[in-house]
Amino acid sequence: QVQLVESGGGLVQPGGSLRLSCAASGSVFSIASMRWHRQAPGKQREMVASITSDGITYYTDSVKGRFTISRDNAKNTVYLHMNSLKPEDTAVYYCSNNFGSWGQGTQVTVSS
Repeated sequence: QVQLVESGGGLVQPGGSLRLSCAASGSVFSIASMRWHRQAPGKQREMVASITSDGITYYTDSVKGRFTISRDNAKNTVYLHMNSLKPEDTAVYYCSNNFGSWGQGTQVTVSS
């Protein structure tokens, strides 16, 4: 079974940047579509970005122009580069793949 492990979360001031990483075990990473989701307190989980095995990306409207998803198949890792962070980006961020695997999440807090 594929395991996904997120890292890179933390506390950042508004306007700052963070890079999240999601490292995958197993041999299916290169053919998997990868997604980043987030869940803020009291809110439903939402998908914020995805990237196919061919590198086609999708972003939810609230992060377009600020977040960039990328992948390194040689490292079995997907990244979420987050710029111009806002307090409303505060959430637990999760990665998943299209085979149903999920990571444990990493906390991102945007606050002054």
